Amino acid sequence: MLGDAEKVRAVLDNYETAPISEAEKALLKFVAKVNGRPDGIDRADVEEAKRAGWSDEALYDAIAVCALFNFYNRWIAGNGVQDMTAFGYKMSGRRLATEGYVHPARE
Repeated sequence: MLGDAEKVRAVLDNYETAPISEAEKALLKFVAKVNGRPDGIDRADVEEAKRAGWSDEALYDAIAVCALFNFYNRWIAGNGVQDMTAFGYKMSGRRLATEGYVHPARE
């Protein structure tokens, strides 16, 4: 979705109606349940995501990313870390897209 701010906004507004693939919608549905009711995940949820084309490894990664962001958000809120400006997020996104996560001096 890089470079398509409208698509990103549509997904954030409502992934079910966003212009993304059915497989992506299935993954986001799974992640929404992981985020909202992790104790409610059952075999049927996993099988539904797998029927949409997602592997066990992809679901494992999705769960890990969801869990890490929950941790980060709670850590940040609990420590009083201030939010960045919209410009700061834009510049950070550009830097990550062009340079990645590794600092050039540490490569």
